[in-house]
Amino acid sequence: MPADLDALLEAIDEAADPEADAVVDDALNIDSFDEAAAVLDVLEDPEAADADKPIDGAAEAVESATDGAGDEGEATEVDPYDAFRAELRTLPGKWYVIHSYAGFEKRVKSNIESRKTSMGMEDFVFQVEVPMEDVVEIKNGQRKLVTRVRIPGYVLVRMFLNEDSWSVVRHTPGVTGFVGNSHNPTPLRFEEAFNMLKSLVEVQDAPAAKSSSAKGGKAAARTVQAEVDFEIGETITIKEGSFAGLPGSISEIKPESGKLTVLVSLFERETPVELSFDQVTKL
Repeated sequence: MPADLDALLEAIDEAADPEADAVVDDALNIDSFDEAAAVLDVLEDPEAADADKPIDGAAEAVESATDGAGDEGEATEVDPYDAFRAELRTLPGKWYVIHSYAGFEKRVKSNIESRKTSMGMEDFVFQVEVPMEDVVEIKNGQRKLVTRVRIPGYVLVRMFLNEDSWSVVRHTPGVTGFVGNSHNPTPLRFEEAFNMLKSLVEVQDAPAAKSSSAKGGKAAARTVQAEVDFEIGETITIKEGSFAGLPGSISEIKPESGKLTVLVSLFERETPVELSFDQVTKL
């Protein structure tokens, strides 16, 4: 145990969690040898600290401050998009966009992955992605979840571009060319690549969790969007509820909540009624 107060305070600084230094400095104003000794005991061995020492709550303040600093670090949540952005910056190669025949995007992805392996180009062609999205299609009041290609007719490839890697990708069955200069294509800027690939990000509490991450292994959640076949002003028939059987005119569509505002004629007056998509049918 150091023999003077200054030495004790220096020892406390060395023993304290660096993340808690600011908290400790704010919480304590140690001006006696006994208080400093008690605080150092807590930091070095909390269970063995002598509770009878006259520390006036100083040691407890340090203990709670250091514990709190650790808890705060553990509780901090990382924004998944920020994490994905940081990860994307570290990946080798650049992202290029290639054209494919419509409906053959997944086939092209599989073909490129097979060709890069069979032709020994794994060090130049790294990753192939077909961004997907889950969409709720609503037809005749029926909701159906479908998965579709987010950018039809396009496939993203992360690669080092040279004559050989260009040839491997360009001559893949189903590929019709690179976007831009077909022989010397321009890679996507970082923000362009991020915006096209962010549908691969894993997001907790999202409605669907499928696909793969940018590295190809994690479950990822894609935003579910509603695709609606109703139109403002369209006449429908109410199927369920208190107004079942009555016609109405759509005045507002809320795809995000799956609701419609329908104007129903009651007693020669139009009354707005909120209904879900599956409570109405098109005439």
